[in-house]
Amino acid sequence: MVLPAQIQSCIEQGLECTSLQVTGDGRHFEAIIVSPAFRGMRRVQQHQLVYRALGDRMRDEIHALSMQTYTPEEWAAKQS
Repeated sequence: MVLPAQIQSCIEQGLECTSLQVTGDGRHFEAIIVSPAFRGMRRVQQHQLVYRALGDRMRDEIHALSMQTYTPEEWAAKQS
């Protein structure tokens, strides 16, 4: 079983994050990811970047990943 902390570690290793929260039950996960790498990208491109960071885990170990992706500026505006 994959733990949320393992998913978080994989994302952090493959993507610069200013904020990252991962929750889940071992197969289904939810993530809030804030990264400057998302600037200028459409949402689908942001998600593809996260999928690349997770690599084979997306195919082999993670059944579902729901994610919310933000640039630092979008995240700051959302927190206001």
